[in-house]
Amino acid sequence: MRIVLRLLTTALGLAAAAWLLDGIAFPGGARQGWAQVQDDLVPLLLVSAILGLVTAMVKPVLTILSIPFIIVTLGLFLLVINAAMLGITAWLAGVLDIAFRVDGFWTAVGGALVITLVTWVVDSFVGDLDDDRR
Repeated sequence: MRIVLRLLTTALGLAAAAWLLDGIAFPGGARQGWAQVQDDLVPLLLVSAILGLVTAMVKPVLTILSIPFIIVTLGLFLLVINAAMLGITAWLAGVLDIAFRVDGFWTAVGGALVITLVTWVVDSFVGDLDDDRR
């Protein structure tokens, strides 16, 4: 159940980033309205799963290797690492022929910030619901 909640939370963060930033998009069909949502839903969930896998496998290694940079920047380098995770996700989505793009480093930094904030807020609500079930 937690994996599904994490997937949906990340998908919500990705959707918010794509909505707020012009450089992050799910360039699907040319339809509008609900049809566009349906065209974007499957790629959104797939990209969310890819981002989760990349974050679980690559981010710990990058974090350990960049400890000096994290210390010197007082933790701000973690935002660069999150942007790199989003860039790797966009690259993997392109390799897997999933319609998702991130245009440039600063867009990835902004997207990482939006995704982090949205998932943090949603997790605070979902975490309370999850704790009540125990």
